[in-house]
Amino acid sequence: MEVFLIKAAQLVLSLSILVLVHEFGHFIFARWFKVRVEKFYLFFNPWFSLFKFKPENSETEYGVGWLPLGGYCKISGMIDESMDREQMAQPPQPYEFRSKPAGSRLLIMIAGVLFNFLLALFIYSMILFAWGDTYLPLKNMKMGMDYSNTFREIGFRDGDILLEADGTVLERLNSAALRAVMNAGTVTVLRDGSRATISIPDDMMQRVMSDKQGFAAPRFPMTVSRLAGDDTPAARAGLQPGDCIVAVDGNATPTFYDVAQGLRQYKEQEITLAYTRHGREQSVRLTPDSLGKIGIYSMTPEELYETVTLTYGFLASFPAGIRLGVNTLKGYISDMKYVFTKEGATSLGGFGAIGNLFPSVWDGRAFWMTTAFLSIILAFMNILPIPALDGGHVLFLLYEVIARRKPSDKFLEYAQIAGMILLFTLLIYANGNDLFRWFGGN
Repeated sequence: MEVFLIKAAQLVLSLSILVLVHEFGHFIFARWFKVRVEKFYLFFNPWFSLFKFKPENSETEYGVGWLPLGGYCKISGMIDESMDREQMAQPPQPYEFRSKPAGSRLLIMIAGVLFNFLLALFIYSMILFAWGDTYLPLKNMKMGMDYSNTFREIGFRDGDILLEADGTVLERLNSAALRAVMNAGTVTVLRDGSRATISIPDDMMQRVMSDKQGFAAPRFPMTVSRLAGDDTPAARAGLQPGDCIVAVDGNATPTFYDVAQGLRQYKEQEITLAYTRHGREQSVRLTPDSLGKIGIYSMTPEELYETVTLTYGFLASFPAGIRLGVNTLKGYISDMKYVFTKEGATSLGGFGAIGNLFPSVWDGRAFWMTTAFLSIILAFMNILPIPALDGGHVLFLLYEVIARRKPSDKFLEYAQIAGMILLFTLLIYANGNDLFRWFGGN
């Protein structure tokens, strides 16, 4: 429950920031073009609001709704989610959205997307300035990686070290490297000191999405970082930080995952644990608990292998942050084509999937990296030409510019309703996938 609350709190905080920035983009451009903004809300407020106020001499009511599905900026004279038919039935007023030139209305509509994208670039830049960019090069993973069954079936072997994809050097294990492997014709790995080439099937991405086994994880030894307490099996047996576990009850366990799996096989059974300390192999007798745990925390690959850290000054962080943001957007767009496949549709997730992007303990860098990524997603999704999204309004404005006539208010009203039905259907479907996975579905 604690982990759930920590992730939920980060999700709400992150989405609140993104929604406020998005709606502020619409707000500030509307006021710039002297369009009246009637309401500015975080979250939706059907029937009642958690909080609202209207400053003296202000035309805008500010508030917080109770339904955390986004937010809205109610602009006078515009057909939006408020579906204010009464206002639209009145003659246009000079301060209304519909009375402004098409160019002004277009800028008001794209402002939310623009602000979300700029926010992502700013966050990425400040992350690089504050924390730098620390990563573990693939070539430094001396034990290689453990691969999923999907990748082993096409020729990968546990322990392979990734080198190249179609001749392009793979530097680090991230989404860009995964994408490069998936889309490559051949991948080159280092295997037992020699180079080996593996052919990648054209439908590799579909296989991975269908099997839901992921790609690979670094192989590293189970080396004790610290003990979980004084009254644990490991502490009572005399294990110390720096000890490297090499065998469980006579079975060799060269990697962290081998040790974890071996201990789970001997829950509440006394076993012999072999480990090395200062290069000498020793052994102890101990009994894992009912979960197969012995009360140790393992060193991470980043602690065991040599990492690389790139640092950025304040000014240098901005072009680096822009590159990171643009590359993130390009990668996300390239992945979107898989959404329209059977495997991609079943991989869609809702709030549960988004919440799982956040760490189970507070980590400032991880929180802001995830928030920047979600800001990229929000910007891209909102500019899609779907009625009820900003992109839908932009599409009709472009039609108006080209055709030199506006779509009728009745048409825009029906389009808004259709778009909202589509969006709610997708929302229900995506969150239904979360529930299906939560209760053990594949």
